[in-house]
Amino acid sequence: QVQLVESGGGLVQPGGSLRLSCAASGGIVSFKAMGWYRQAAGKERELVASITASGSTNYADSVKGRFTISREYAKNSVYLQMDSLKPEDTAVYYCNTAPSVHFNWGQGTQVAVSS
Repeated sequence: QVQLVESGGGLVQPGGSLRLSCAASGGIVSFKAMGWYRQAAGKERELVASITASGSTNYADSVKGRFTISREYAKNSVYLQMDSLKPEDTAVYYCNTAPSVHFNWGQGTQVAVSS
């Protein structure tokens, strides 16, 4: 079974940047559309960015122009470059297939944006 491990989160000031990584093991995800989800305290988990097997991308309006999703097929990995971070981006970030979730959730990586 595919396991997903997220990394790269941390504490950053507003306007700062972070790059998140999602490493998949136990299976190939090259043929899957993948996405980054986030869940803020007290809120539903939401899809913020996705990338198809062909490399086409989509973004939630809240992050459009600030976040960039990418993938490296040879590494079976997906990335999320986050720029111009805002306090409202604070959440635990997860990766999975998108827009439908097919794998078990990993532990996620915490992103905190605060002065």
